[in-house]
Amino acid sequence: MTLVLKAMALTCLVLLLLQNAPGVGAQMYPDFKLQQPQSSVVVIKGDTLTLNCTLSGSGPVGAVKWVKGSGSDNQTVYEQKGSFPRVMRAVSAPSNDFTIRISNVSLEDAGTYYCVKFRKGIVDDVVFRKGGGTEVSVHARPSVPVVSGPSHRAVPGQSVPFTCSAKEFSPRDIKVKWLKNSTLVRAEPPHITPELSNSSYRMSSTVQVKLSEDDVRSELTCKVQHRTLAAPLRKTYALHQALRVPPSVSVVAAPSGAVEVNKTVNFTCRVQGFYPGAVTVSWLENGTVMNAGSSTQPTETSRGLFELNDTVTVQAGEEKSGSRFTCLVVHEDQEPISGTGILRVTAPALGENNEGLIGDSSE
Repeated sequence: MTLVLKAMALTCLVLLLLQNAPGVGAQMYPDFKLQQPQSSVVVIKGDTLTLNCTLSGSGPVGAVKWVKGSGSDNQTVYEQKGSFPRVMRAVSAPSNDFTIRISNVSLEDAGTYYCVKFRKGIVDDVVFRKGGGTEVSVHARPSVPVVSGPSHRAVPGQSVPFTCSAKEFSPRDIKVKWLKNSTLVRAEPPHITPELSNSSYRMSSTVQVKLSEDDVRSELTCKVQHRTLAAPLRKTYALHQALRVPPSVSVVAAPSGAVEVNKTVNFTCRVQGFYPGAVTVSWLENGTVMNAGSSTQPTETSRGLFELNDTVTVQAGEEKSGSRFTCLVVHEDQEPISGTGILRVTAPALGENNEGLIGDSSE
C-alpha cells in the first residue's frame, strides 16, 4: 500500500513538472490565443491611454495581468485583484477582453507594456502566454508661451530684445516664428534645454526689434508649433508697452508781437507727439518757478501719440520786458524738455516803433 501511495505522489509531481515545462502549455491548450495587437502607441500627457488585449480558446487556471517592462524589475500595472486608481478595464468582467484604460497619463508612463496570462504553479503563478508588447511614447504639449520685453521703455530708433518662452513639452523638436503685425521677423533658432526631470523640455527664443514711433499700435506675436498641437500656440505683445516717445516742446504767445504796458499775454506750451500719455508741466519766469498754468488733458492723436497744451497768463508790466518764460516738461521720469518765450513790452506812444514779441523758441 505504501508503494502505491508513493507511486501516485510521484506521478502527480511529474504531471505538475510537465505542466510547467516550456512548450507543454501550447500542447495542452492548442486553441488558446492571446492577442496584443498594438506594437506602439503615442499618447498625449493628460489624456487616456488604451491598451488592447483579448484572449480566446480554453486556457489554464490563472490570472491575467498587465505589466510594464520585462525581466525581474517589471511593474504590475493592472490585475483583477488590488487597487489601481488610474487603471480600469474597458469591458467589465467576466470577459475575455482584457483591454485597459490608463487615465491622466504622465511622461513617466512611457515604456513597454505586456499583457500576460499566468497559470497556477507549484509555489507561484508562472507565465503561460505573453503578448508581444506595446511600446508607449508619451508626448507633452508645450505650455502657453510667455513673451517678455525690456525692463525699461526704449525710444524710437533703439533695437531691443524680446523673448518667447515655453516649457514642459516633449519630444524635443519645436518651431518658433515671430511676426511684427503680419510681417515675419528673423530670429535665431530657439534655445532648448531639458527640464530637471529630463522627461520634458523648455525653450526660449529671442528676437531684436528696432522700434519706431508708429509702433505705438504695433504688435509682436510669437507662434509656437509642436507635433502635439493641431494649431500653433500664439502669444502677442503690444509694443507700446516697451516704447517711450519723447515729446516735442514749443512755446507760442498770443497775441504775438510786442504788447503795450498792462496788456495780458498768454504763453502756451505745446507738448506734442509723446507716449505714454502722462507728462508734468511747470513754468519758470527768468528761472523762478511760477504758479501753475492752465492745462488741458492729454488727447490722443490718430497715430496713437498724445498732445497737450498748457497756458500761463502774464500781465505785461514795463519791468517785465525781456523776461523769459520757460515751459519745463517731464515725461516718464526723464530729464526735462524745455521751450522758452520772451516778453517784449512797449509804452503806448512808442508801440509802433518797438520790436515784436519773440514768442516761438525752444531750448
